[in-house]
Amino acid sequence: MNQRPDYPARAPWSIETIPYHLLSPAALAEDRELFYLVASASFLEITTDVYTRNLVQFFEGDREVVDWLKGQWEREELQHGAALRRYVETAWPDFPWEEAYRRFHAEFMQFCAIEQLEPTRGQEMAARCVVETGTAAFYRTLAAVSPEPVLRQIASLIASDEVRHYKHFYRYFSRYRASERLSRGHVLKTLWTRVFEVDDEDALYAFKHVFIAANPGVTFRLADYRAFRRSVRKRGRASFPAAMATRMLVKPLGLGATLGRIVLPAMTAATRLLMMA
Repeated sequence: MNQRPDYPARAPWSIETIPYHLLSPAALAEDRELFYLVASASFLEITTDVYTRNLVQFFEGDREVVDWLKGQWEREELQHGAALRRYVETAWPDFPWEEAYRRFHAEFMQFCAIEQLEPTRGQEMAARCVVETGTAAFYRTLAAVSPEPVLRQIASLIASDEVRHYKHFYRYFSRYRASERLSRGHVLKTLWTRVFEVDDEDALYAFKHVFIAANPGVTFRLADYRAFRRSVRKRGRASFPAAMATRMLVKPLGLGATLGRIVLPAMTAATRLLMMA
């Protein structure tokens, strides 16, 4: 019988402890790239209830997983969104966050469906490991490149949460890998596929609606998003935690210490190329 997970009654940190009053909107007004980055992230994080609903349905019957998703993961991810939203509304007070988010949510709900999850529970847990790797690396990078200390604090706190979430997903993956007898080939295919999707539709639609709301009367083009991505990745390339991301990505493959040491340098280079290209 599955046991109820051991998770804390409250999150490791609280949005109320963030010193938003120290922000200087004037100092951030011209950093449009940072604005797009943080506003887009706030949209995605605060929509975690949708992801949770799909995952809870997918893992129905596994009490340990469902309890953790609803009791800790969703709660902490929603706090990420709330913290980033308050940052956006404090740093860029003219941005109509609520209005832009409503339009994003309406479009997002058209493609975020349970059918998009992996074919088995073990493979979905492997995919979750990739997602948590990507978010942990993203927020570590954001903390490193942010010119503003309050955002550095928020990003660092979120990054730590994402690493901790990864450990839960990895533990569940290990259980399902054994019961489903997933081969290394199946796991590798899942990891590889999800790496290429880690910055796909979700991020595109979030940026699109931030852009539209921030530029009234300007037509959004896919080229705008591509230019933004290139600029952001150039800005964060030197700070991207490639070694950490690689270790997290390859762990589900169960390579062992010796083989891991052999392939780690090549995998680190590949991770940097894939996630920051």
